[in-house]
Amino acid sequence: MSAMGKALFLDRDGVINHEVGYLHAAEDVRWVEGIFELCRTAVGLGYKLVVVTNQAGIARGFYSEAQFEVLMQWMRAEFVKQRVALDAVYFCPYHPEHGVGEYRREHEDRKPEPGMLRRAARELGLDLEQSVMVGDRCSDIAAANAAGLRQAFLLLGTEAEACAGEYEAVNSLAEVGDWLASGS
Repeated sequence: MSAMGKALFLDRDGVINHEVGYLHAAEDVRWVEGIFELCRTAVGLGYKLVVVTNQAGIARGFYSEAQFEVLMQWMRAEFVKQRVALDAVYFCPYHPEHGVGEYRREHEDRKPEPGMLRRAARELGLDLEQSVMVGDRCSDIAAANAAGLRQAFLLLGTEAEACAGEYEAVNSLAEVGDWLASGS
């Protein structure tokens, strides 16, 4: 029996909070319906909660890594108020085309690359083959597939077209919670 853990990987913008365009201030956060319930279900089933988020706003110079960290500390505290805690937050501040200065480059952490998921697996002792991803973009699905995750979910509403790769499309986070609870 493996001692490795499993994770519910969550994209941030569009999955945890509604997309508002380069979110960097707590007053602009609007939670996606069902995010706290999903996370409590996952934790109850033994999943670690790991955020994996591209942050092109840092790359573009719209806000700093320090501002991102302050917002994430606030968000983590809000999760705790909802009786659930995030285990880790990974972010990629790079963009190969729109990045400014040191942030203009390719990076293995920028989804659709699986770098953040693989790093989380190493650092948190996770079995990626037992882990699940919820994203709202094709890049999330591609990263989940490249990392060999058990299941990827695409929360509908952001992408206009179907994504390449293996995933299940869902209309709500409750559907993901139901899937987890059923032991699928």
